[in-house]
Amino acid sequence: MEKAEIGLIGLGTMGSNLALNIAEKGHRIAVYNRTQSRTDAFVANSGPLRDKVVPCASLSELAAAIRPPRPIIIMVLAGKPVDEQIAALRSELAGNDIVIDAGNANFRDTMRRFKELDGSGLTFIGMGVSGGEEGARHGPSIMVGGTEESWKRVESVLTAISAKFKDEPCAAWLGSDGAGHFVKTIHNGIEYADMQMIAEIYGILRDGLGMSAKEIAPVFAGWNKGRLESYLIEITANVLAADDPKTGKPVADIILDRAGQKGTGKWSVIEAQQLGIPATAIEAAVAARVLSSLKDERLAAEKAYGKLGVTSFSGSKDALLKHLELALFAGKIAAYAQGFAVMAAASREFGWNLPMPTIARIWRAGCIIRSQMLDTMAEAFGSGRADTNLLMAPAFVTMMTEAHPSLRHVVAQAAEAGLPTPALASALGYFDAYRQGRGTSNLIQAQRDFFGAHGFERIGDKGAFHGPWGSGA
Repeated sequence: MEKAEIGLIGLGTMGSNLALNIAEKGHRIAVYNRTQSRTDAFVANSGPLRDKVVPCASLSELAAAIRPPRPIIIMVLAGKPVDEQIAALRSELAGNDIVIDAGNANFRDTMRRFKELDGSGLTFIGMGVSGGEEGARHGPSIMVGGTEESWKRVESVLTAISAKFKDEPCAAWLGSDGAGHFVKTIHNGIEYADMQMIAEIYGILRDGLGMSAKEIAPVFAGWNKGRLESYLIEITANVLAADDPKTGKPVADIILDRAGQKGTGKWSVIEAQQLGIPATAIEAAVAARVLSSLKDERLAAEKAYGKLGVTSFSGSKDALLKHLELALFAGKIAAYAQGFAVMAAASREFGWNLPMPTIARIWRAGCIIRSQMLDTMAEAFGSGRADTNLLMAPAFVTMMTEAHPSLRHVVAQAAEAGLPTPALASALGYFDAYRQGRGTSNLIQAQRDFFGAHGFERIGDKGAFHGPWGSGA
């Protein structure tokens, strides 16, 4: 029997879709699931792709079915299940075989696993996959971390199954060990910020202007034809236009306002803090999800302080809609700038040499945060004009100069009306602080020196100095 080009363990939704994608692109794939009935069901439902699928009843059968060096994708829950699966595989694999974790893993776990396999003859790839179920089936964005040699073994398969932007594969090798999973983590952090800011704009339209879901949907659909064109804006319009079959009401109106999270957003915030990089819009988005989970407390607080109701926004509706579009555009730019700044710092810290233009390019299709702006970002990073910060690239200076007054207007009016905009406000605060040549931290340094003798720098002088605080310090 012809050997499979690659193997896959874990036939859940993502694993099944990824396996079908691989088979559809002409690559023979061996599959295994701990529950045999799931493997049988997958094969039975694979239709015309059946000839490209090799079902296996054991790990040893899986290993025997793949052409050496054998790459095997693991699609199981992150954490301990991945370690258990690697341990079970080690006795079945040989030199140069490749274990690929394609789940949403913490990049620090990926780095640890990479080191643990060092000297074993096996190698490890941490592979970030973005695009959800649809992306896995028809073309995701793929972010690979590992050795360049292991990437070359799987490159033909991964580029074939990835999304394409103008025929260019949205898959790339980004660096060693945890590079791929780190980039996917920051991708998800930007995703959190983007989604939260969209929700805040929706809240202003719903609670500030009293618009229904059906009235808001065409607003987002219109925005998706211009500067805000992106996957998340597109699906927002679709979501708001959809009706619930059970009640006939808009689906958005019957969904409980309690957002879940799986950890990647939180990890991106933790790593940004560890690296000393401000990622305030991402932090605000993660905090907003946590606050959303406190439903009972929020209901009690609403009872204690009074329900807001619909608040009138000043100015014409058309003018406000234009401000909202530009505010969301400015907030999105700030979130991307923060995410790329975190990746740049991590690249220096871990010696990855992350290719920023490549990252922007492979996010242009397939992934959740794909948007028309990424082409401009790729060009900015490729030309070296965004080496300091994306906000310093000439193209983005022009865009932010136009858009930030609207962000300021929207945040100010929302605050006056009592409508929460934590991510948009954080994006504005970040932008204002970043562009302020002399800030207010001189006072913080004076305070630190007063109570802790931490010292401070003097303008125009070198060295550390202390203030004339006297014995009271």
